[in-house]
Amino acid sequence: MTQDLTTPRDAATASVTADTEARYQIGEVADRTGVTQRTLRFYEEKGLLTPADRMDGGFRLYSEADIGRIRLIKQLQQLLGFSLAEIKEMVEAEETRAHIRATRPEDPDHVDPAIARARIEQALKALRSQLQVVEPKITQLQELRSDLAERITRLETRVEELKQQPARA
Repeated sequence: MTQDLTTPRDAATASVTADTEARYQIGEVADRTGVTQRTLRFYEEKGLLTPADRMDGGFRLYSEADIGRIRLIKQLQQLLGFSLAEIKEMVEAEETRAHIRATRPEDPDHVDPAIARARIEQALKALRSQLQVVEPKITQLQELRSDLAERITRLETRVEELKQQPARA
């Protein structure tokens, strides 16, 4: 993985592991993601986030992937109104799918069909889990959209009615 250091401060303070992947301390991650250090610890307590590494003193070190996950959590929470439990389901399902992809053999023609079927069924289960979390939100958003459109129509109709009435002195 290449380093994606966006500011001189990041370049100066990021720890770099032997595999050359940048690692960031909790304060740096808080600054980059717009969440507090306490929120990062809370995400860890709830199982939403696991720091990529720890320093000798126990200080948390986060990777670019961790930063991406934090941003995803924020989006799911703020933009879509997902609860932390729903976010955890989504994240766990995505981790399952990522694990399946990462352990996929290079030559699929030489895989036991039973193993391939089991992997696909596991991926399907993860996707269905994600869909179960998303569908109620979609329904709620569609209902909200419909309600807003109805309100707009009513107000536009009222404006047109008022245009037809003579002005009162």
